[in-house]
Amino acid sequence: MGEIVGAAIVSHVPPIVMGAEVLRELYGPQGTTLVDGLHRLRREQLDRVRPDTIVVFDTHWFTTVEHVVSAHDRRSGFFTSEELPRGMNAMPYDFPGDPELAHAFAAQATGRDDTRIHASVDPYLPIRYATTNLLPFLQGDERWVSIGICQTAQPADFLLAGRLLADAIATLDRRVVLLASGGLSHRFWPMREFSQHESAGLEHIRTPEARAADQAVIAAFERGDHAAVIDGMPGYRPHGPEGLFGHYLQMVGALGGAACTATGVAYSAYESSAGTGQIHVWFEPPWTHQRD
Repeated sequence: MGEIVGAAIVSHVPPIVMGAEVLRELYGPQGTTLVDGLHRLRREQLDRVRPDTIVVFDTHWFTTVEHVVSAHDRRSGFFTSEELPRGMNAMPYDFPGDPELAHAFAAQATGRDDTRIHASVDPYLPIRYATTNLLPFLQGDERWVSIGICQTAQPADFLLAGRLLADAIATLDRRVVLLASGGLSHRFWPMREFSQHESAGLEHIRTPEARAADQAVIAAFERGDHAAVIDGMPGYRPHGPEGLFGHYLQMVGALGGAACTATGVAYSAYESSAGTGQIHVWFEPPWTHQRD
């Protein structure tokens, strides 16, 4: 029987893969804690729990009519971001996939009228940097699978997808880590003001209200109050959480949803990145509800 052996919210912001010189230029003397935090996650957590498969909920991969999961035997190539080709260009990636898990997840939607899941094996399916930016820091010899963010989904849809993923994992012989790859509040500064707000200080979060909302969410993570985060989504959504917060909602759906009381351990400071809220937070079992 498979199990989820760990989960985390992780930041994938572009500067982390742009090298030390760019980091110094953008962040200034105070720097960033995001790079070291990812290295520590690999060293202190992934190496300890030894997952067979890592599932990434990718906030840069938007789908429209269904949840989509990558089902390739292997994905390899070079990634250039259409969003920021100056900073992320011709980046190599190469990792095995987990078709069995992907198809088991899709099969969970068979016969249901409340959700749709598609496992894609298309060799031309694009890859996004919410997945590829994690690889230099977190990739070992595990299989990697990405799941998109359905832009027509509501919180209940994301929570259901997470639950069905957990049900699929339970049918297989797998140790799985879930990575919710995305930020917290996600509003950028206007182009003409951008250069004034690139360092990590919290004074650069887009609005004081967004900063307070992020800090309330982080506090709930740390005390394991996932029900408060889920129930608070209507108030949080105006601050533009990245990917509709679908990365977190799918992750926590797999961990028991509102019943989950897994406490979070921060693996970075809460930082600004061009006005957006960013942090790494690790969660691990025992989850509140282990499935029957």
